Amino acid sequence: MSAEQQVRTAEQAGQQVGEAGPADGGRPFRTVEVPGAVLAVSPAVPPAEDLPPALFVHGLGGSADNWADLMADLADEVAGEALDLPGFGWSAPPLDGNLTVSGHVRAVIGYLEKSGRGPVHLVGNSLGGAVSVRLAALRPDLVRSLTLISPALPEVPPQYSAWPTALLAVPGVPALLRRRTAAGAQSAEQATENLLRLVYADAAAIPAERRERAVAEYRRRLGLPYALQASIGSARGIVAAYTERGDQALWRQAAQVKVPVLLVYGMKDRLVSYRSARRACAAFADARLLVLPDSGHVAMMEHTDRVARAVRDLLAEV
Repeated sequence: MSAEQQVRTAEQAGQQVGEAGPADGGRPFRTVEVPGAVLAVSPAVPPAEDLPPALFVHGLGGSADNWADLMADLADEVAGEALDLPGFGWSAPPLDGNLTVSGHVRAVIGYLEKSGRGPVHLVGNSLGGAVSVRLAALRPDLVRSLTLISPALPEVPPQYSAWPTALLAVPGVPALLRRRTAAGAQSAEQATENLLRLVYADAAAIPAERRERAVAEYRRRLGLPYALQASIGSARGIVAAYTERGDQALWRQAAQVKVPVLLVYGMKDRLVSYRSARRACAAFADARLLVLPDSGHVAMMEHTDRVARAVRDLLAEV
């Protein structure tokens, strides 16, 4: 897909969701062109300026929709925005195909510079957590505080249940996935259920409306020519970030972060071990920790009220 086609794809996506509206499974957003990418940003209208700004960054395979509940809970505390990283949600892939952690960091920095909303309270989950750590280390002028929910920081070896995600980076596996998808090996409902079981501690407790929304989003993503490649490229980017050394090492960058940091881990997380919390607390200069015994990988969706309460405490300190 050419650069011009990718920009057009993002623009068309924005027009489609604007027409469909939330009732039809879409969400209101606006598209913002930044260097190398066109990003979908929610809400559709920029928030008011009378509250401190916050930016929410989702994880691998997620989207800005992952933050809807937490943003609503914190609406009286921060002027929140959530963006779709390049290639995810309603954002087209980056024009240069760079789906590494640094590539995503570049896109988020581009948005913050263009919007002029920094420094922000930055909140990241999983891949978005790794992106947020690197951004806070490289551009401290853009970050006021950092909240990391199950951040994808180097874990060696990774949890056994995280290996299927890591396998996306292995040559040959993506081609097999494409064939399985083309052959209709799983229904959208089955595939969505498997994904929900991976990231939730208790998938049975997911509200029906959210489950239906997830199935609709999975079906929509299947129709996008770049969706699988975006996940594969970003998974490879995480694996590559785990092996980086020197100034680019994520743990070394974590030690460079000086703003207050809230760490949130779930003891039933199948992708990021809560045991990483010990190293994370030691790495960040000013860290506080919330461990949720009954939470999985997406605590902001599974236990919104408890995460919101911890974020409010952090904001009060800042």
